[in-house]
Amino acid sequence: MEIERKWMVNGWPEGAGFPEMPLQEEFAMRQGYISVRPTVRIREEARTGGSTAYILCFKSGGGLAREEIERPIDKALFDDLETKIIGRPLIPKLRRSYLLPDGLVLEVNHVDEGQPTEFWYAEVEYDSVEQARGWDPASCGLADYLNDDVTDQPGQSMGEYWVQTRL
Repeated sequence: MEIERKWMVNGWPEGAGFPEMPLQEEFAMRQGYISVRPTVRIREEARTGGSTAYILCFKSGGGLAREEIERPIDKALFDDLETKIIGRPLIPKLRRSYLLPDGLVLEVNHVDEGQPTEFWYAEVEYDSVEQARGWDPASCGLADYLNDDVTDQPGQSMGEYWVQTRL
């Protein structure tokens, strides 16, 4: 089960006015969708200074809590799915993960950098729906940064973005 909240943001949470949040990791990603209802996605995840993984992901529904199944696949299958099944440009994004003072992790994503469709969003994953609903960004000094919660708003998923920009 994936339980996460999502916010639209402007830029990385760094510099004056932000709490101390150690950068845990950074990934350059490319992802594409075989289906958006239900979600069937492939993703290439190249960790900065590390290895590259290829993931096949299935997700049910949307919103705060949903089932998520991820499995590693090899590069050859990824390439076949990208070129022979999807056949469209994948979505590039850069993700940085920051450790929050309360132990949760803030993932910030920069999507389609340099394109007219470029945007930023952030996510925090939780252990329970209760924890997610009760968590206040102000508790970590992020009230101003995480002020546009789009978790339960229709059309705010990466799958919907795929439909709007790639199909």
